[in-house]
Amino acid sequence: MDASTAIESTRHDVGEPASRSIDARGQSCPGPLVTLARALKDVPAGEVVELLATDPGSWSDVPAWARLTGNELLERERGGDGVFRYRIRKV
Repeated sequence: MDASTAIESTRHDVGEPASRSIDARGQSCPGPLVTLARALKDVPAGEVVELLATDPGSWSDVPAWARLTGNELLERERGGDGVFRYRIRKV
């Protein structure tokens, strides 16, 4: 399988760059969500952040967390390198 077939992506609004990158690679559940929630406390409403994670559970956890908290998941991407990338707008 080449890298182009290993990427799965859901994009809603890719025009706005992330103001901060949050690295949760190597953390297992619930680590990526805890790291994301803590980081968002310091981010003003309307800002877009990027979360990098390697926990496969984050693929379903991050969208569910965004819905529950009212934050907006703009993009999620599963790369062939095992890294999951999310762009979230704080509301």
